[in-house]
Amino acid sequence: MILTQQDILDLPKIKRLNIINSVTGIKPANLVGTKNEHGKTNLAIFSSAVHLGSDPALIGLFFRPQHESPKETYLNIQKSGSYTINHVPLNFVKNAHYTSARFPTTVSEFERCGFSPEYINGIEAPFVKESFLKIGMEKVEEITISSNKTILIIGQIRYLSFPDEMMNDEGALNLETIKTAGVSGVDTYYQLEKKAQFPYAHVADVPDFDS
Repeated sequence: MILTQQDILDLPKIKRLNIINSVTGIKPANLVGTKNEHGKTNLAIFSSAVHLGSDPALIGLFFRPQHESPKETYLNIQKSGSYTINHVPLNFVKNAHYTSARFPTTVSEFERCGFSPEYINGIEAPFVKESFLKIGMEKVEEITISSNKTILIIGQIRYLSFPDEMMNDEGALNLETIKTAGVSGVDTYYQLEKKAQFPYAHVADVPDFDS
């Protein structure tokens, strides 16, 4: 199939959404945990977390435009600056998917979708107890993308937890070990399988490939 820019614009909204959300490939499936000033917890699935740097340790999280109807996750991060990013285990993908439903503000997705809030090491926001890789975050910057008003929240890692056995001597993490999930589009989940690992690429070490 070939789609020109005009073809894409002419697609029905839902079909266009599904195609464009899928073309970038498999993305991380994460649950973002927050809490408001009254102690009410919120949990939402995100596939937009991106590595921004290791010194300082920064992760970016993209939000849809919030100017008309800001979501609880965004409002909670705005007010407290504290949030958590939790990998989704394969056996909890169904639970995680339904955190995207538009529950009333009185309902906590933790309770409704079968997750347990966990508080760790002075981080204000709740972690997901069922997750094997947990990241405690503190907001440091916010950028609005002028083209479509998408918002990039930049946070610094304040806490990191994962099983010892998933890390090798050089610090590389094998995500297959903890059976973490990947997501494509807005509703399709994948199991990750480690296929290979290579050394840092130096020009002098590049092998000869068959043409």
